[in-house]
Amino acid sequence: MQLRLAVLGGDGIGPEVVGQALKCLKAVEETFNHRFIYKKALVGGVAMQKYGTPLPEQTLQLCKDSDAVLYGTSGLPKYDNDPNAKIRPEQGLLQLRKELGLFANIRPVKMFAEVLSHSPLRKDIVSGTDFVIFRELTGGIYFGEKKLSDDGTVASDLCQYSEHEISRIAHLAFKAAKKRRKKLTLVDKANVLETSRLWRRVVTAIGQSYPEVALECLFIDNAAVQLLLRPSNFDVVLADNMFGDMLSDQGSVIIGSQGLLPSASIGEDYSMFEPVHGSFLQAKGKNKANPVASIFSAVMLLDHFGLKEESNAVYAAIRKSFKKKIVTPDILGSSKYGTDYVGDFIASQITDSDDNTNINEYNIGLGKSTII
Repeated sequence: MQLRLAVLGGDGIGPEVVGQALKCLKAVEETFNHRFIYKKALVGGVAMQKYGTPLPEQTLQLCKDSDAVLYGTSGLPKYDNDPNAKIRPEQGLLQLRKELGLFANIRPVKMFAEVLSHSPLRKDIVSGTDFVIFRELTGGIYFGEKKLSDDGTVASDLCQYSEHEISRIAHLAFKAAKKRRKKLTLVDKANVLETSRLWRRVVTAIGQSYPEVALECLFIDNAAVQLLLRPSNFDVVLADNMFGDMLSDQGSVIIGSQGLLPSASIGEDYSMFEPVHGSFLQAKGKNKANPVASIFSAVMLLDHFGLKEESNAVYAAIRKSFKKKIVTPDILGSSKYGTDYVGDFIASQITDSDDNTNINEYNIGLGKSTII
């Protein structure tokens, strides 16, 4: 297979972790006789410094001309600490999602036995955790109309959703639940918000078309508590843009590191794969950033294009790095290995491994047949 991949390293540790994912994809090319064409472009803060915009037109066009996007991170402290900044690095990512129509963000949260001791929660609580969050990505309060009064003392952000926006991601979530443990949890605030009441009506109606999937509805505050008390009770979690964003970060607490959480952003015509963690400027250039989330994102990319054996091979190589404790400092308290070494080890196991037939537990039905 030939794939054209747009590579957007972005800010901070983004280029470093994406670089390790590229090592693994190149190992897949060598092992399975594929051809992946990589083209790099700037986005986020680094693009602002050179072009004055977080999403240059040439970057957007490259993404549209590619089969998929491999994304790093966005964000610089100088903008985080400046509430008056009119343009921010993260706006490039938001605009890219909107321009490509990436309406569904899919984030698996799985507790691996090899790193069980790293979770801040008790082993009996986190053991068996294996759920996936379906977050609506192009609507809601993040994209709603924003107003500030002339005197700067009153501000508002509009949260707006349509039935169409809700139904298209709900169908994806229900289809994923059918292939998993057949349970879907809708997270909303329907006791207060009109948009949440629309979510609940639409999702409940769609649920009747999936009788094999059990649907439960939880308010966001209760869901946040339950995720920490009984994370293994969740299977597929469906939420709007803001609530899904919050719960995804909570997932990283459960497994002990944001450096292990990947994501896929899916639309009707385009797809993008990126780690959940931020730009982590403190670790930039220090060879200690965890590349596993970015490599797991590459696993999701391969799976999306139906390359099951290939995604299994990368997945098995990552698991082997866990078993041998070849991990970065944020995992298992190790300080022996750096970003490059971990990436090199995982890539080498793809070409040399005899475990490539292992079942890839990150397979959550991202094949193009699920795109509506």
